Amino acid sequence: MSVFYFLSGFCFSSWASRIPTIKAEFEFNEAELGTILLFMPFSSLCGIPISGWLVSRYDSRVPLTFAFVFLAVAIFGIGMATSTVALIASICLFAFSMRILNISMNTQAVGLQKLYEKRINGSFHGLWSTGGIVGVGFSTLLVGMKTDISVHLTVVALITLAVTFISFSNLIKNDRTTSGNKLNLRKPDPYIMYLGLLVLFASICEGGMFDWGGVYFREVVKVELFTLGYLLFMVCMAISRFASDRVIESIGLARTYILSSSLIIIGITLSVLFATFWTSLIGFCFVGFGTASIFPMTLLLAGSSKKYSPGMGISIVATYGIVGMFVGPALIGYLAHAFNLRLAFIAFGIAGLMLIPISQLFFKHQKREPEEKMV
Repeated sequence: MSVFYFLSGFCFSSWASRIPTIKAEFEFNEAELGTILLFMPFSSLCGIPISGWLVSRYDSRVPLTFAFVFLAVAIFGIGMATSTVALIASICLFAFSMRILNISMNTQAVGLQKLYEKRINGSFHGLWSTGGIVGVGFSTLLVGMKTDISVHLTVVALITLAVTFISFSNLIKNDRTTSGNKLNLRKPDPYIMYLGLLVLFASICEGGMFDWGGVYFREVVKVELFTLGYLLFMVCMAISRFASDRVIESIGLARTYILSSSLIIIGITLSVLFATFWTSLIGFCFVGFGTASIFPMTLLLAGSSKKYSPGMGISIVATYGIVGMFVGPALIGYLAHAFNLRLAFIAFGIAGLMLIPISQLFFKHQKREPEEKMV
């Protein structure tokens, strides 16, 4: 399972670190790039009924494996695209595949967590970030060597296929659940809704940093090796995720959400007010520390829902995250086009701030829930 988290991060960061290259080669402005990026969350949303059906019908390792195969095809297509239509088609396949594999991976992770007394979920997400670091480092090396994007992403696609087929046999078997797989739209579950809103605002911030971090360093900070800020962001996220399980055990979930929010606000403030090389690096570092714990904490809580199965709970909450991915990158693109990219980054700080009131509402609901059942 650890290998697949690492590989997922490697693939995603390989794509994200090359967004500035794609922007330059296709001569997109900020608004046009924002529109292109809109196709990713839209494609993920199209995968909602399919992902829910897959986790209820098959062991999670089956859709996980097929998703990685299609992801490799999508990465290859992005690298080889010579027209906007081909690029959009490959991006849509990439986003759809990421949707399926994320649900499958986190379903497997919840199952593994139940076999251990101590928390291990944060470490899985730490491996995702570690894979992201390796992917960004690899991209930085190839950008420095002026390697063509087609060669770069072809290598990534081949690595993805090889690792997937080698590691398939080590995944958990027989984890399909037969209950809690139906979505009830008439009466939304407050437990899931609050978790979804946390993921929504976290994804606006985290997804936006993935998509716009490199562009920010290239066009605002004016750094030629534009992947440096994104690389440090990923390094800090990985460090924080490996430490997140201990932090949560020390200060609790509620305080960890507040700490995460505070770090995001500090990081964005530094990056926007003082858009120099070192202050922006430090700011990206703080944002990486702040965003790190939110997804592992929230998805683990979603997998513990009493109303839904782990796969369905994670799928519903992840859908909120996809909406955040839908809104965030596009919003930044339009704000940057209307004003400038530096001011547009303030939106990430606002998203980070929203984590505090929503998390407090969630924990208040948890305290009230037993009392309501007794009444």
